[in-house]
Amino acid sequence: MTTPPSEAAAGEGPGPESGVVVPSVPRPDGTTPPVTVASQQAGKVDLVLEGGGVKGLGLVGAALELSAAGYEFNRFAGASAGAIVASLLAALQAAGRPVADLETILQTVAYDKFVSHGVLGEVGSGIRLLAHEGLHNGEYLLEWLGGELEKLGVVTFADLTIDDELIPEERRYSLVVMVSDITRGKSIRLPWEYAHYGLVAAEQKVVEAVRASMSIPFFFTPWRVHSKDAEVAGVKYTGGTCIWVDGGMLDNFPIDVFSRGQDLPGRWPTIGVKLSALGPPPARPTDGVFDEAKACLETLLDNADRFYVIPADAQRTIFVDHGTVRTTDFGITPDQQQLLLRNGRKAARAFLAHRPPPG
Repeated sequence: MTTPPSEAAAGEGPGPESGVVVPSVPRPDGTTPPVTVASQQAGKVDLVLEGGGVKGLGLVGAALELSAAGYEFNRFAGASAGAIVASLLAALQAAGRPVADLETILQTVAYDKFVSHGVLGEVGSGIRLLAHEGLHNGEYLLEWLGGELEKLGVVTFADLTIDDELIPEERRYSLVVMVSDITRGKSIRLPWEYAHYGLVAAEQKVVEAVRASMSIPFFFTPWRVHSKDAEVAGVKYTGGTCIWVDGGMLDNFPIDVFSRGQDLPGRWPTIGVKLSALGPPPARPTDGVFDEAKACLETLLDNADRFYVIPADAQRTIFVDHGTVRTTDFGITPDQQQLLLRNGRKAARAFLAHRPPPG
């Protein structure tokens, strides 16, 4: 169950945050308090975006409103749809382009091309599932997102490096993409953990990390990675083929990804954007075996937004109502797209109404 901001415990705040250390008035005991969303005035934040398929347009609306209010983004993280939006924001930042351009870029998306169309009905769906381990190949994302990122000068993670000596060298990137590795059975953060697979982080393509993150199990073909033997911090990893799927399966809302522990001085805050339906979900068709399988998957995906958010995290989270739009509604109408954008903006304005203006 999602905890709305109004239910967050008064006086509680998140632990030390992401970014660069900023001046803060010491406590009487000499320790430095963390900078929270409510207390910071610099206007610079890290942005974490939840996954949610086509519902991700709500994330866009919130990001646009935060930018319009004067906030500047430092780093971005996301899973699945959140990774798509985060990658575009990071690329816009690297290119020196305004966040407002994100809305124009997203007008080029043909949502129906994300799914493979056929005339064989359930039999055809079964063949695609058995032959490719997913109903849809995900090639359109590589084509569309890869093209948009390249227009902004971003191909590999080397194009998203940041110069910040306060951040460990392997984490000096403006983008973090969450992926679920079902071969090793864990959630991974890219590009931070490419070294665990014997791969050079800076050489890996951004669009491929995002493609892996949006690989909804059985819906999209999973992403295969051919890893090499590696050793990181004394831990040895055996090379071989690893299967990566939807980052949201294990960590759909990585709100703590940039936090560094409770004993560090105050830092720039993180703002999260989470997709939460306020009303009951619509009924799903369950007339055939594939309808039932699809309904099972959508039930799992669509209920991820109902997981409990602790009060400290709720205070730094924008909750966007996605209405009746489901994760895999790739036939989304223009009216539904505009509704999600409006809901994202509306939620961000409500969030900012309780915060001091940046600057």
